[in-house]
Amino acid sequence: MDLLTTLKPLYVLSGLVVGVLVGLTGVGGGSLMTPLLVLVFGVHPTTAVGTDLLYAAATKTVGTGVHGYKRTVQWSIVGRLALGSVPATALTLWFLSQHKQAASANALITLALGWALAVTAVAVLFRQTIVKFVLARTGDFGARQATLITILLGVVLGVLVSLTSVGAGALGMTVLLILYPKTETAKLVGSDIAHAVPLTLIAGLGHWMMGSVDLKMLVSLLTGSITGIIVGSLLAARTSDGVLRPILAVVLALVAFKMLT
Repeated sequence: MDLLTTLKPLYVLSGLVVGVLVGLTGVGGGSLMTPLLVLVFGVHPTTAVGTDLLYAAATKTVGTGVHGYKRTVQWSIVGRLALGSVPATALTLWFLSQHKQAASANALITLALGWALAVTAVAVLFRQTIVKFVLARTGDFGARQATLITILLGVVLGVLVSLTSVGAGALGMTVLLILYPKTETAKLVGSDIAHAVPLTLIAGLGHWMMGSVDLKMLVSLLTGSITGIIVGSLLAARTSDGVLRPILAVVLALVAFKMLT
């Protein structure tokens, strides 16, 4: 495969833009990349999801390496999430493989993607408010209760991410902040990113085996995003999160509306 002939400028540019936004806001690339591929480039939803999952696995691996080096990964939380997400991912992939030729599967993915983006928009915009509201009414969860809910969260993320490639970032982090309020936020972020590696890799490989991954597009997206994430991360300290997040939430909400109508 000749890299120079494989690279598609528009996909490289898309990867660059999404990479910058991920670096600036920390919002998962799936929330941005999958709808971009579907709505702007007209990529089949199943192919967009499958390609984005492997794209996410590659970028999250780099992020996990950084967090692992900084010792900001709570591996016990990662294990609990994976205990729920891995079997749920396998079952979801099996379901998709049985219905991959059916129009209903494509409709299901489109519908799930629209709702996942809508909920993500709410989580991005109101995360702190949601966390404070829930904690004020529930207090700290016991160790056993937190463990069970974390495994259940893994199940939900396994199904959602396998169907849409969206949810592991904004949604997962919001729930983790509620379940583990005494844990440093950096460690929860690192744990969320580390869990996303096996989740997106298994789901992505499953989609690849079903023929719903475009490898040439994947190479182009990664080429742009690697530079973009570096640039975004460097600019993050100089950019107001209070401005970017509302704008991003509004964009996600509009995209969700478009997907659902």
